[in-house]
Amino acid sequence: MNFLQLFILSVVQGFAELLPVSSSAHVIVAEKLMGLDPTSPELTMLLVMLHTGTMFAVIVYFWKSWRATYFSSATAFRSNVLLLVAATALTGIVGFGLLKGITHIMSKDAPGFEIEHLFGNAKLMAAALAAAGVLIIVSSRLQARESGTLSIGKAMVIGAVQGLCLPFRGFSRSGATISAGIAMGVPQRRAEEFSFALAVVLTPAVLVKEGWRFYQAVANGSLDHLEHGNSLLQLIGPSLLGMLLSFLAGLLALRWLSRWLEQGRWHFFGAYCLLASLVVLYVG
Repeated sequence: MNFLQLFILSVVQGFAELLPVSSSAHVIVAEKLMGLDPTSPELTMLLVMLHTGTMFAVIVYFWKSWRATYFSSATAFRSNVLLLVAATALTGIVGFGLLKGITHIMSKDAPGFEIEHLFGNAKLMAAALAAAGVLIIVSSRLQARESGTLSIGKAMVIGAVQGLCLPFRGFSRSGATISAGIAMGVPQRRAEEFSFALAVVLTPAVLVKEGWRFYQAVANGSLDHLEHGNSLLQLIGPSLLGMLLSFLAGLLALRWLSRWLEQGRWHFFGAYCLLASLVVLYVG
């Protein structure tokens, strides 16, 4: 992978991971256009670091508002942690239940089956992108219903929606969760903060999963094509640069997202998702 390819993937991941437009769909399309193999250990390692970069971007960007919301008092901390725990629990129940059910139906629990291969299908990704776009547009028409509260019931619904996003590449996690919050009357900024707080809770699990894939690649000798003794060094250097680039792109993406939410332009992201779904169909 050359520097230009690294730069493009890092910036695409940084922006698309945090904007409500699906990072997986954009990264897969970018990889195909550049002729890269997404299953290679180099890209697996890079993906781990890019996710790390965007996670740090979320923490840095929202830290001030989270401190005011979550750490203003012991009571506020307990109530907000309860919301996060309840939402994350529903994410696990819905998401992993859905993953297990789909795996059982599609493969009869055959060993070696990768659900990512199933949902990497261009038609399914395009459908998921279109569904996210419709959800965003519909929620943008319901913004006037803001009630100013995020109850535990609404948090659980948001968590369940996040669970639905887990297996479906193209179904934007941030787009779906923020839209669900807005549709239930949660103020835009509160929905945005809560969505990305859930992302920080969920990201370590994603990193562990991708890290395990990289470990398996190493154990299977998939790095033997690199120079002996320097294989990890050849991977870590570009991956660290990619993490920095995704961090910077993530900060810009979050500023863009917040501004459009405040300016009533949320529906533009939905229109983009609909357009992107057609592009994915064409490229795929």
